[in-house]
Amino acid sequence: MKIAIITDQHFGARKNSKLFHDYFLKFYNDVFFPYLEENGITTIVDMGDTFDSRKGIDFSALAWAKDNYYDRLKSMGIKIHTIVGNHTAYYKNTNEVNAVDLLLREYSNVIVYSETVEVKLDKLKVLFIPWINKENEESTFKLIKGSTCKCAMGHLELNGFRAHRGCVMDHGHASELYSEFEKVFSGHYHTRSDDGRIYYLGNPYEMFWNDVDDRRGFSIFDTETLEHFHVDNPYRIFYNIYYEDTPHQLFDASEYENKIVKVIVRKKTNTKNFEKFVDKITDVAADIKIVENFDLNDPEEFEVFESEDTISILNRYIEEAEIELDKSRVQNIMRQTYQEACELI
Repeated sequence: MKIAIITDQHFGARKNSKLFHDYFLKFYNDVFFPYLEENGITTIVDMGDTFDSRKGIDFSALAWAKDNYYDRLKSMGIKIHTIVGNHTAYYKNTNEVNAVDLLLREYSNVIVYSETVEVKLDKLKVLFIPWINKENEESTFKLIKGSTCKCAMGHLELNGFRAHRGCVMDHGHASELYSEFEKVFSGHYHTRSDDGRIYYLGNPYEMFWNDVDDRRGFSIFDTETLEHFHVDNPYRIFYNIYYEDTPHQLFDASEYENKIVKVIVRKKTNTKNFEKFVDKITDVAADIKIVENFDLNDPEEFEVFESEDTISILNRYIEEAEIELDKSRVQNIMRQTYQEACELI
């Protein structure tokens, strides 16, 4: 049997932004639902962080999720196995109170897993592992060690994998804990990353600037062969545009309608022509940023590459800096600060 795996959907993200929800919906309506229907998929595993905020839900975000996602899946007769992630657990030290259980009880086709348990998907036993915290850590590790399942699916925080492009996690649990499984699939990190046995499948769509040009989508898993493959989301919301005295008369800005755009200036010899170029984008884009240079104290010692995202630049700058602080801790603080700043935009 083939099942769909999707994770880190973050309904209500970016403060319940209509722009982002419209972008999400295009993926579901044009890619996700049609694929399920055309290929007879009747089972979905949601590996966590279904909703964005662990503290509450915007009523309009909940209505959006029910009207555009859960109602449709129920009408299609699709069962959803939902694993609790860190964004859907209200408390940090227990999964007992969680958003998916409280908000989705009306859906008989949604099964919520707040504790580690073995579940049969067709004829295959799979170990479901929700977010690991202080309360369940000991019992979870005991179940992992004693499990005879070939596969595990969960919302795991493991070191050595990419949290997003340019940032490899140097904290979290060791991957050796899962050495007895043939395959492990996880949510939590939004970019795809694997070591040949443990697979972070990534979330369905771009949400922040550090996601730009990073492939997103969902995955299909065969319970008989244990093989899986990705179904990519072709839609983007973040775009880098490189300006090199580009003729504004010939530039077609239509593909950037309702997109978030960054114009990176490589060459600008005529200010008026550049302003006309920017005006064409401003007329259609949801948001536009212009990057003309990077003002660093010592540009000769630190080179910024145009292809790098903000977090990659910060991580590399901290790594190369001659400071006596714990660099990984400084990087984590900067990453969290940047993420919070993005959510305010």
